[in-house]
Amino acid sequence: MDWTPKVFLDTSALIAGLASATGASHVILALAEAGLVQLVISDEVLTEAERNLQAKLPRALPAYRRFLTACPHQLIPSPSRKDVLMALQIIHPKDAPLLAAAMVQAVDYLVTLNTRHFMDDPEVSRQAGLRIGTPGDFLGWFRQGIKG
Repeated sequence: MDWTPKVFLDTSALIAGLASATGASHVILALAEAGLVQLVISDEVLTEAERNLQAKLPRALPAYRRFLTACPHQLIPSPSRKDVLMALQIIHPKDAPLLAAAMVQAVDYLVTLNTRHFMDDPEVSRQAGLRIGTPGDFLGWFRQGIKG
């Protein structure tokens, strides 16, 4: 593989990767730690993850914070209002900031467990110009990229 794919994780995929040492989300985090993928995380994802962990798994917060310090990742700012408005034409309003952030960064993959809003309608991926899939989908794509 001649390139390092840029992978945008949404909150669901990030938390799943931290919560389970065996799932596909965790494998993506391990690939990022090994430098085989470039992990891209937005301010919104970090804020939502922190809030969800505080509410549901407060004991996991120290491990989450250690991970963010140890794992190389690109932290991206919130998208502009204009970019969010553009994404609103494509996806459910709740998910527009995440889609806009991924689109602005021109990531190679947007990884989510939210199949209802991101993948049930193939037009979202087409109009966004992004490959959108579950953690398992991404691992399949990654393996294909390695094979050439």
